[in-house]
Amino acid sequence: MSFNDKRVWFITGTSSGLGKALLEAVLEAGERAVATARKTESLNYIKDKYPAEQLLIQQLDVTQKYQILKVFEEIKSHFGRLDIVVNNAGYAVFGEMEAISDQDARNQFEVQFWGPVNITREAIKFFREVNPKGHGGRILNISTIGGYDGRQGLSFYSSSKFALEGFTESVLKEMVPEWNITGCIIEPGGFETEWRGGSMVTYPPHPAYVDPSTPTSRYRNTLRQSKFIGVPERFAQAMLKIADLPELPKRIPLGSGALAIMRAKAAATIKDSERFADISHSTDKDGIDVEDYMRKVILA
Repeated sequence: MSFNDKRVWFITGTSSGLGKALLEAVLEAGERAVATARKTESLNYIKDKYPAEQLLIQQLDVTQKYQILKVFEEIKSHFGRLDIVVNNAGYAVFGEMEAISDQDARNQFEVQFWGPVNITREAIKFFREVNPKGHGGRILNISTIGGYDGRQGLSFYSSSKFALEGFTESVLKEMVPEWNITGCIIEPGGFETEWRGGSMVTYPPHPAYVDPSTPTSRYRNTLRQSKFIGVPERFAQAMLKIADLPELPKRIPLGSGALAIMRAKAAATIKDSERFADISHSTDKDGIDVEDYMRKVILA
């Protein structure tokens, strides 16, 4: 079987959860993949199942820029092209904002913001300068519905994803159309993965929040007791569909829960914007043609 015409995916965090499910789906679909993990022995189960022409396994800690550069050099020499980048690696720190240490808070951003930032920089350069001219590529950044609507107990996790979403939106607007570089923000809801287990650092309740009626205590119990309805294998199939879309949406929630949360927040935002429109307009200069200003500056 020739793989020369098959897409090449670069996926971070493939040792477990959604990244593992996506890697398996990509390979089963006959496409090529660069699978990365901090500990590559977690991928031993799959390395002999597929030929080197289809699967390249690389050790990668996304907080280490030199490792990111090395992986891209390996992709260039091994496959000579790259089509889709999925920034998926991540974990969660759970606890009240006052309980979480500065170091753990900063680590959330190192993994879930700066890691994808540095990978995106190299991906864009690769799409533009290594791929055939105009071939381009796609960047699918895995956020979370908590990166659209913040969750109590996950203030630093959510804020790192909010940052990733803002970065992704802005960068995609910078792309020159002729480069054919596009992307999408993926916002999963609750999936049955290791996210609540080995992929979560959980702090004990801060003394000021120990009452069971506090919002974080209630959400802590929800996470502990509820079963998520998302199926990782179905996430993977949805990602394959997204990769095939002729035109990508700016963001897409995955899971009925995520969709409901997005719709509720969007509706509330619109409602508030209409309710307090007079205050918003009151800060403008007198005599400004608002529609003309919007057309020329804001919507440019």
